[in-house]
Amino acid sequence: MDHSNIINHIQILNPFVLWFTGLPSSGKTTVAESLRKEFLFYSSKTLTVFDGDAVRKGLSKDLSFSKEDRHTNNLRVAEKALNIVKGGNAVCVALISPYRETRRKIREMIPGFIEVYIKCPLELCEKRDTKGMFKLARERKIKNFTGIDDPYEEPSNPEITVETDKQGVKNCVDTILNELEALGYIRRLRKPAVK
Repeated sequence: MDHSNIINHIQILNPFVLWFTGLPSSGKTTVAESLRKEFLFYSSKTLTVFDGDAVRKGLSKDLSFSKEDRHTNNLRVAEKALNIVKGGNAVCVALISPYRETRRKIREMIPGFIEVYIKCPLELCEKRDTKGMFKLARERKIKNFTGIDDPYEEPSNPEITVETDKQGVKNCVDTILNELEALGYIRRLRKPAVK
């Protein structure tokens, strides 16, 4: 008989916004979706995910990729996330969010803001890029591409860091859940596993 404990419920103690930031193709969407499924399966509350590509096709389809418009895009998503948090729920935002000043402003706006650095070397992000955006940026066919001709400002002191070149998706999700629990935002209820 195996007496190890397994998770059978995730309880949200305090509403929060996980703000994923990282280079294009670093794994933000993949980790966010896996985390959303974890909450869907184990929690009575859903985790709302705002994905950068989806936001650009809807909420911010009128914006360019200039520094000013990126800032506006991030603030629009922050406002949506804030409304969800005020309702007592949890949010995961997966945006490049390249500028520290923008992230600092959003931190001031949102109670329960948790910066999550999805860290991955630029070379690997380029290899992972299924859409060919890095190639187009290298060929100067698109402008203002983060990591190529537009800067990415790494977080100086994020609450959580996962390294997607060294950790698998499940390990990244486990790291985030462990930190959320340590910070007092969630509680994972366990029951003995029986074989």
